[in-house]
Amino acid sequence: MGTPLKLKRVGGIAEREIEILEVSESRVTARIEGEQVAAQIERLPDGSAMLEIEERRYRIAGSKRPKSIVVAAGPTSAEYQIVEARRGARKGGLTSMSVDAPMPGVILKILVREGGAVSANDPLIVLEAMKTETTLRAESAALIKRICVVVGQRVDHGATLIELAEPLK
Repeated sequence: MGTPLKLKRVGGIAEREIEILEVSESRVTARIEGEQVAAQIERLPDGSAMLEIEERRYRIAGSKRPKSIVVAAGPTSAEYQIVEARRGARKGGLTSMSVDAPMPGVILKILVREGGAVSANDPLIVLEAMKTETTLRAESAALIKRICVVVGQRVDHGATLIELAEPLK
């Protein structure tokens, strides 16, 4: 049995279950959502790596955030956080204390107010990137501690948009 991990896209609500089955200097085998995948690893001088899976190449690099990685395929990239065995879902607590931009874009709408309470899956903020609107939602019940952006503001990938606090019991 390998090492089980759960990864969650920063700014998203869905988790992916990944089990690392085998790792060597040049190869990794994992089970992603039940499907076994093998990848060749090419380590790069900057500390990142290229993974080749079924003739597609993905760049994997560390993130500014602890327990996070950035996965890039061509011009598209996404950041994923390692989620501890659903610690937030079991206790009703937060797995992240902030909502961060999953991509560079412009803030179109802010759907919450500081001090307000939200439930799991409530819409929080709308971001436009490449002419596509993305609604970021609450991963679990929380209080809106601070809104860090304003409508019309341009934000970079990973920018903190909203700071959260544990809900009152």
